[in-house]
Amino acid sequence: MSPPRFASRGDHEAIEAGTLVMPKFDADGLIVAVAVDAATSEVLMVAHMNEEALARTIASGEGWFWSRSRKELWRKGDQSGNRLTVREIRVDCDQDALLLKVEVAGDGVACHRGYRSCFYRSVVIGKPASASLAFDEAMPQRTAPDAG
Repeated sequence: MSPPRFASRGDHEAIEAGTLVMPKFDADGLIVAVAVDAATSEVLMVAHMNEEALARTIASGEGWFWSRSRKELWRKGDQSGNRLTVREIRVDCDQDALLLKVEVAGDGVACHRGYRSCFYRSVVIGKPASASLAFDEAMPQRTAPDAG
């Protein structure tokens, strides 16, 4: 077994006020990663990283993630060409979530459905919980979705 890549979880003060990267991976070994446009802060996608994906992202400056459905490591854009260049990684206060400030290559879409953002639908507030979703007509979309 290889040694851990990141510092062991320290005490509360070290985690929240220290300078060491001490990510808190969940029971499945994953941490939530939110990717936003580096220039506009538009939320593009939410994915999960395991220790390997986070280490590769830090080392390469490219967005690497863990697919919970396929159970495999993947680099965003390998199939679509819409790679993520990571400009900055932020951790939240208790280091159990990541914010990736990114630039999207290719045609600039982050969603495998062909939309600029994976958040292309909204729930109408004030309607019953079973209400349908509304599409964001202003959301840029490529003509054919791909596998990301």
